[in-house]
Amino acid sequence: MIRILLVDDHPVVRQGLRGMLVGDDLEVVGDAGSGQEAIVAAAELKPDVVLMDLRMPEMDGVAATARIVGTGPRVLVLTTYETDSDILRAVEAGASGYLLKDSTTEDLIAAIRAAARGETVLAPSMVAKVVGQVRTPPLSARESEVLKLVAKGLSNVEIGRALFISEATVKTHLLRVFNKLGVSDRTAAVTTAMDRGMLT
Repeated sequence: MIRILLVDDHPVVRQGLRGMLVGDDLEVVGDAGSGQEAIVAAAELKPDVVLMDLRMPEMDGVAATARIVGTGPRVLVLTTYETDSDILRAVEAGASGYLLKDSTTEDLIAAIRAAARGETVLAPSMVAKVVGQVRTPPLSARESEVLKLVAKGLSNVEIGRALFISEATVKTHLLRVFNKLGVSDRTAAVTTAMDRGMLT
């Protein structure tokens, strides 16, 4: 049997998942409504797989994942969020996989079984995001400064004045940012950087 712990701050979601996860080799052994509760439940119940939401009170799913994976269970993130930074944070914390809540029951059960076998599971839409995030070269301190001012709506001339550099130098920094992020304009640069957690 694959012993499963459900972690989500919405009781209705936990009940729905419990009803979905019915199989000859699946057993839901408990549930938790926060990251802190998840750590306690994982220690007591010793599940094989923890289905973990990301955004929860007290302690988020990433922090809870980092604490739980060291004790044995495999953690499979199940969330509505798919920004690059969320995915990468979860994977870096030790999650075995990352699925969205709009996954089919069949896909979810297959992912749980794969995680229990020690495999890594990513929803198809996530793979390109993770690869893109890992391959993105970091922005220099100056490039980040320029991009932050672009995000605030400043023109190249205004950015130059704020940073005491020429407009041509601002353009050079922006071209480097565009190249690193694989975009062709200011709006896409800001949006992509925010998605990848490079801008707050």
